[in-house]
Formats: sequence, C-alpha cells, structure tokens
Amino acid sequence: MNRLPRWLAHHVAALRVVVVLTLALGLLYPLAMTGIAQAVFGRGAGGSLVEKDGKIAGSELVGQSFTGTDGEPIKRYFQSRPSAAGDGYDPGATGAGNQGSESVVDVLPDPADPESGKLSLLTQVCARSKAVGELEQVSGARPYCTSDGVGAVLGVFREQGLSGRATRVVSLNQACPATPFLAAYEGVAVECAKPGDDYSKALVVPVRGDAPAHPAVPADAVTASGSGLDPHISPAYADLQAPRVARERGLSLDRVEDVIKQNTTGRALGFLGEPGVNVLTLNLALDRES
Repeated sequence: MNRLPRWLAHHVAALRVVVVLTLALGLLYPLAMTGIAQAVFGRGAGGSLVEKDGKIAGSELVGQSFTGTDGEPIKRYFQSRPSAAGDGYDPGATGAGNQGSESVVDVLPDPADPESGKLSLLTQVCARSKAVGELEQVSGARPYCTSDGVGAVLGVFREQGLSGRATRVVSLNQACPATPFLAAYEGVAVECAKPGDDYSKALVVPVRGDAPAHPAVPADAVTASGSGLDPHISPAYADLQAPRVARERGLSLDRVEDVIKQNTTGRALGFLGEPGVNVLTLNLALDRES
C-alpha cells in the first residue's frame, strides 16, 4: 500500500481536526446548549420577549422609552429611567455616560453652532429633575441646581488666584442673557456666562441652595444606569408617577398601586440589590386594564 508523503499526511490530519472541532464546537455544542437553555429557562433563553396584540412589544430585560414622535412622555404610561446607551436603550451601544461627580461645568455652545456645547452631568441631572417635577406636578428642586434646571455653579476670581477678595463672579452654566441664580456672592455682583470667554482661572464653587436633602424626584429618575439598558425603576419613582397614570387612564390610584406591586421584584437572593419595578410589564398590564 502506498503511503502518503509525510507533508501531505500532516495536512490531512490537520484538516480532519478542523472538521471534527468545527462540527463538535461550532454545531453540536451550540445546539446542545440552546436545547438545555430552552428546557431550563424557557422563554428567558430567547431574550424574555413580551408580545402585545401578536407583535413583539419589547423585552423584560432591556429598557425602552415610552414617548411620542415628538420625544415627549406619553402621559398614560410609566416612564423609564434615563439612558446613555446610544440614542437611548440601544443594545449595540450599551454603556454609561462616563461622567463623574466632578462634571459640574457645562461647555456652553457657540451661538453660531447650538450643537457645539456639552452639558455637565450636574446640569443633566438638574434638567431631568425639573422636567420630571413638571410632569408629575411636584417640586423638581434639587441640591446644587438652579430653578431653571442647570447646575448652580459659580466661577470666582480672587485677587491672589486661590485666595483673597473676590473680584469677579460668573454663573458658569447660565449663558447670557440668562439672569444668574444669585444676585451677588461675597458682595460681588454675579454675571451670566458668555460663550467663548475663558473662565479657567476661576475657582469653581458649586452652590447647594435651599433644596431639600431628600428631593421629591428620586435619583433613578434623573440618572442613567451603568449599562443604559436597565428595564426597572425604583418603587419610589413608580409611586411618584402613579397619580398621573391613574388620572390619564381613568383608574383609581389604589388599582394602579396594586398593579405596581404585582410587577415589583424583590432583592436577588433576598439581600442583593434593591427592589425594582419592570416598566414594560407594568405598562402592558395597565393596557389590559384600560
């Protein structure tokens, strides 16, 4: 019997290994894992998709917006928390906004290019708190926020740089012709900020104001989750929205609160995390009511 040349025998053996591993790991293993997942987790293995009127309404695992074509909240629906994933709840761009506690000063837009600015995390939180407060008819006041929904931050110029008498004070996040949230600071009149001016030599001074330590608008109503895809809101945020939803749907507040409880999950293993209300399943449950 003629034997294959050594070099060819090596190539044939390598080809056999590729074929066997491709079939085993690229076909049989995924099929086996898919079958086990379907048997053990059922609907959850397929993304926990939820249907409404025969169409997929979303997933219990991924948050989504409940807004109209104009971007405004649909008042009969509970609203999700903010999202920094792409244009909002985009699984292909999951992630946080990468802004931290020191993000308090806005980059003011050039009047000729309104899209050139960038809001600080503080101003984003303040603007959201103000908007939620108006929607839910409660106070949107928050520490370190102005009444017009921007970060209450001053730029203070002092005689000796870091010390000495204040010589000039600017409300860094309120572009002219806005009226500064404080008339004066340390006896110096506060100016509105002018886009393009250099305030880098000023000391940044956040001003707490007189807002309550525990605002009416919960934290998850004004901050995005780390993934930007969180489908849950806190029970406190759900309770805040309940009167509006009950009013818009013509339901009693007690009935809406009952449906909230039915769609609230507890802490994982009884002690991990916080209770959460799934916004999608809550809204669909209310759609079946009214």
